[in-house]
Amino acid sequence: MERRWVCLATLGPIGVAALVYIVVVRGFVEGDADHGLAWPLLGALPLFVFGMWLLTVSSSRIAVLVALAATAMLVGSAYETFVQRNIELLVEPWFPLFNVVGLTADAVATSAMLMMFATFPDGVTERPWQRIAVAFVWTPVLVGPLTLLTTQHVVTPQYLGISGDAIPNPFAVPWLEWAAPAVYYLIAQPWPAVLLGLGVLAYRALLGEPRVRTRTRVMAITVAVTLVMFSLWTFLPGIPLIEFGVYASLIALPVAAIHGILRFGAFDIAPGDRGRLVARSSNLLIAVVYAIGVATPAVLLSGRLRVVPAVLITTLAAVCLLPVRTWMQRWIHRALFGDRDRQLLMLSELGARLEQAVEPRELLTRLAEAVREGLGASWVRIRLASADGVLAASPTGVAGDLAGAGEPIESCDLVRGDENLGRIEVGPRRRGEYGDAERMLLRTVAGQAAASVANVRLTAQLAEQLDELTASRERLVAAQDDERKRLERDLHDGIQQTLVAQIAGLRLARNRLQRAELTPEELTELQDQARETLTDLRELARGIHPPVLSDNGLVAAVESSVARFPIPLTVEADDGVRAERFPADVETTAYYVVREALANTAKHANATRASVELARSNGRLRIAISDDGRGIDTPSAAQASSGGLANIRDRVAALRGTVSVSGNDPSGTTVLVELPVRRPIEREADPVG
Repeated sequence: MERRWVCLATLGPIGVAALVYIVVVRGFVEGDADHGLAWPLLGALPLFVFGMWLLTVSSSRIAVLVALAATAMLVGSAYETFVQRNIELLVEPWFPLFNVVGLTADAVATSAMLMMFATFPDGVTERPWQRIAVAFVWTPVLVGPLTLLTTQHVVTPQYLGISGDAIPNPFAVPWLEWAAPAVYYLIAQPWPAVLLGLGVLAYRALLGEPRVRTRTRVMAITVAVTLVMFSLWTFLPGIPLIEFGVYASLIALPVAAIHGILRFGAFDIAPGDRGRLVARSSNLLIAVVYAIGVATPAVLLSGRLRVVPAVLITTLAAVCLLPVRTWMQRWIHRALFGDRDRQLLMLSELGARLEQAVEPRELLTRLAEAVREGLGASWVRIRLASADGVLAASPTGVAGDLAGAGEPIESCDLVRGDENLGRIEVGPRRRGEYGDAERMLLRTVAGQAAASVANVRLTAQLAEQLDELTASRERLVAAQDDERKRLERDLHDGIQQTLVAQIAGLRLARNRLQRAELTPEELTELQDQARETLTDLRELARGIHPPVLSDNGLVAAVESSVARFPIPLTVEADDGVRAERFPADVETTAYYVVREALANTAKHANATRASVELARSNGRLRIAISDDGRGIDTPSAAQASSGGLANIRDRVAALRGTVSVSGNDPSGTTVLVELPVRRPIEREADPVG
């Protein structure tokens, strides 16, 4: 069985029995107006409840110390109650032995509390001298046996209110009397142990490492205030305001411990459990204080009031203190988990905020602001992901000040189906830490916003594609216009001039024929000129649409250009691709893509060889044009808006195909084109005319 459960099973019944005895005797059996219930109810009870609760959630040694100290406080108070109500016990010969119980209970309470203070929040000290000092904090526990053996009279507890100087101690050992002064001043008096324990706490809070100072600061301040109030209570007794300060400072000790749980994991409580456990302990402590506040007036005045007035006073106190209890619970819940009403309002307004956004940056900025408000985060940033899932280096949506922002405390991906759209990254919380509720809220917001982010991003992509399509069409129109002008120029400057010359030659030949001067050689020359014109026309037609492409297909048309290419060129295609006829627009586009890519290679690549590979798979025609040249700047090629690659992209985009440009290893470039193919085309051979 674990140590904490043994302690709970032992200390719990002892403390409850002592508390019940005190309340029954002081509150009901005795008829005095001053029952003396303030100390056990306001001082010891909250600490006892907190200590018992700690044993249920933590096996830390420091949790055992809290429970032990609170139980000892109740036992000491019960001892004082028993002795004060049974004065005749002082003359009994066994009273010195019984007095050891009271001395030991007060000493254990003092030592355990000092030990908890000195080693807060995890029960560990940093330096060897501190470990030695806290070991001596336990010396007051020996006060009972040592005074019993060394002192000729009874040494009574400090707050018993009865001096034991006149009570003989028959158990004292004569030859140990010389040690009585040392026992009294070093052990019976708590101040040496108090100075040691508080000295260690003060050193750690003021001179320790930065991390130690941060973790012990709140507890050290609370202990200092408690020490001041107890000192005033000792030297200025009977002042109600000071007594109230003493009890308030004692209640503040569990509050400081709760703060240590929430911020630093005091009592070895895991980070994931801190918010939940702090909420439970706070609610329990508030309930105990509320019950004490409701019952105390009636208990203290029970000697003066009858039943009906006592009930009325209790009811009035319950009604008056209920708003205070509710406010405290709500405040603690808000400090731990945030403002749930505000978070729910944020969720309800989030949809309207996102619907009003029309472009990604505005959408993500509004989303970041909503998350920051709902979670109470210091900053929020949202980064979009590329098509391959890589997050952008710079955020698109930002809320809060990112100056000096480091790694995010929490994050959640924006996922739509199987696609990762981006990530919401959250900085430290302005108050407290993020709990399970905040993480769930973040996931809910991410799930709700993913659809809007996907829609807005899709709209932006469609707008970009529309702009690109418009630009592509404009480039195609311009290219077609340039091609038409080139054809007009070629016809005007070439074939047209040749035909004009041939017409003039025919007219001259007719005149010479009329004069009987025409020779056969002149007609042969005119015939050769006509053949040359026919050849020029065929070359011009081949530039517009090669006959071999219509007659024999794509692979044959590409292979026909091998002989005219200035560097070695290989064409690879399997028998299925060679035999298949593709739609006319696909074949024409593929042919001119190959010509354009090879022209770029010949002009710019300084290559020694090139290759064209054609393959068909998954309903697409795949064309790869590669060379071993000097390569190309891939980002610049992807962004080019003019030139050969732009022409290739425009032609392929018209058929909804794709183009990618990549570098080869160790050098060279590959242009990969994929065109969608609807189905194989069967064509009849053109009749030979």
